[in-house]
Amino acid sequence: MKSPEPNNFTFSPFHYHIILLALLLVFQRCGVVNQAAQVANLLKCDFRIQSVTNIMLVGVDVDHINNVKDLTWSDAQKLMIALTKPTFPLTFMLNIDARNPNVTTAGLNNLDYIVYVDDIEMTSGTFNQPISIPPNNGTAKIPMQMTVDLKKVLQGKSADAILNFATNLSGSGGKPTRFKVKLKPYIMVNGQPLSYPGYITVKTEFSGSF
Repeated sequence: MKSPEPNNFTFSPFHYHIILLALLLVFQRCGVVNQAAQVANLLKCDFRIQSVTNIMLVGVDVDHINNVKDLTWSDAQKLMIALTKPTFPLTFMLNIDARNPNVTTAGLNNLDYIVYVDDIEMTSGTFNQPISIPPNNGTAKIPMQMTVDLKKVLQGKSADAILNFATNLSGSGGKPTRFKVKLKPYIMVNGQPLSYPGYITVKTEFSGSF
């Protein structure tokens, strides 16, 4: 995601919300004003996919498997039997880093997410855990447990294609380059949820402020 040029500021609906909130909250209690400040800070935060860990395919650990040939005979048998069942669950921990370049803390209450592998949508949902991101380029970890039914996602694909898809998800050198995530952060201000307009596209490197 490309950082905006310094002289080409775009006035988005979210910036409008920030200004409106600032005007409305002048006479509000300090705690609400602090919440509004955290919204402004959130605009400058950046996100990246740090890692994908604990990759399990129908209970078989494939975290460090590069291809189907690397499976033990026992694990291969388990997977082939599992492929005859109605579902073929893949579970993994998706670890997101949030970085805050501001001089004060940024916060969010929850995140909507959409997860892609090889540009195929795997799953979507909401991460309902408040996150506080420390200032001065501090980072916060956002660990999100995911469950995907590969038979549903890869409907019509052969058993070999499904198995090949599921291997090497952790990526070469541990970099999950096959993954892409779209995030929509929310924060509560005066009891009301305020969201970023649209989704932020997140890959494996920090890309600058959004």
